[in-house]
Amino acid sequence: MVACEFDCTISYVLAGWEGSAYNSWVLADAFTKGFVIPKDKFYQADAGYGISPECLTPYRGIRYHLKEQVVGNQAFVLF
Repeated sequence: MVACEFDCTISYVLAGWEGSAYNSWVLADAFTKGFVIPKDKFYQADAGYGISPECLTPYRGIRYHLKEQVVGNQAFVLF
């Protein structure tokens, strides 16, 4: 798991989990090892993370078109 800030600096890295591990397990482990999401701040995550007040995840069943976001200069990078 890697968390980064708006200026693309990496603020947290958690390595050692296999790629087949559930994202929720990895996130829970990160919280036990000192990862903190500041109050009133959010992280954008992929659909593998559960919905929570701290993680913004895409709606299931909605197709997001990266090509159109790039054209509109609204592209983002998932971590």
